[in-house]
Amino acid sequence: MKVLLLKDPKDKDSGPDPYIKELGLFGFEATLIPVLSFEFISLESLFEKLSCPDCYGGLVFTSPRALEAIKICLKENGKNEAWSKSLKQRWNTKPAYVVGKATASLVEEIGLTPQGEKSGNAEKLAEYICSREKPNSSALLFPCGALKREVLPTVLREKGIPLESLTVYQTTQHTDLQESLSSYFSQQGIPASVVFFSPSGVKFCLQHIQKLSGDFINHIQFCAIGPTTAEAMEAAGIPVSCTAESPTPQDLAAGLQKAL
Repeated sequence: MKVLLLKDPKDKDSGPDPYIKELGLFGFEATLIPVLSFEFISLESLFEKLSCPDCYGGLVFTSPRALEAIKICLKENGKNEAWSKSLKQRWNTKPAYVVGKATASLVEEIGLTPQGEKSGNAEKLAEYICSREKPNSSALLFPCGALKREVLPTVLREKGIPLESLTVYQTTQHTDLQESLSSYFSQQGIPASVVFFSPSGVKFCLQHIQKLSGDFINHIQFCAIGPTTAEAMEAAGIPVSCTAESPTPQDLAAGLQKAL
């Protein structure tokens, strides 16, 4: 049974993509099509803020891209040295709040200890942060994307917990997206299921998929990696057949098995 995953592949260095591997164990023939391209910005400003751990109460990460931005910063020799010698230890005395396992493992890669990874989405992470932070304490530093949702900042603001957002990446459509979708549908036919991994994925892919599927669109089970993506799908008028309980390959596989 063919499943189309609208997501970026995992880093090539780290072996096969865990979603393709896990779905394969359930007998699904999964294909990845990268949907998004990212442009990193404000990296000097990001490092300036990372150089002042005493000014902040901790860090908040809701996307793996924010950590990619930090890793790009730290590739420069002097910065990497400053991070390894003292900054890392000083940040480690403060919480690094994260959504989900993928972001948590990248936090570990830069030498910090993630907290809140079981939250799974911004709403739940905001609740978790509010249960641990006191109002009017030092601001939490939040490196984020230009398309970030306002859920987490709003909840924290309402509870009086200061958050300092810094936009470190912008999201655009992957240059090969249209071509990749066309060749998938012409070579593989109509998939049993299409899985969206972000609201941006819905925005950039839906029209192409509707056009390529034609009258067969009703044969496709549309699935979401989490509640935020499911909301974007519903808003675009797509029936959501399943939403993964948490954004992991195992939960997606279980959800697809029920839906199909």
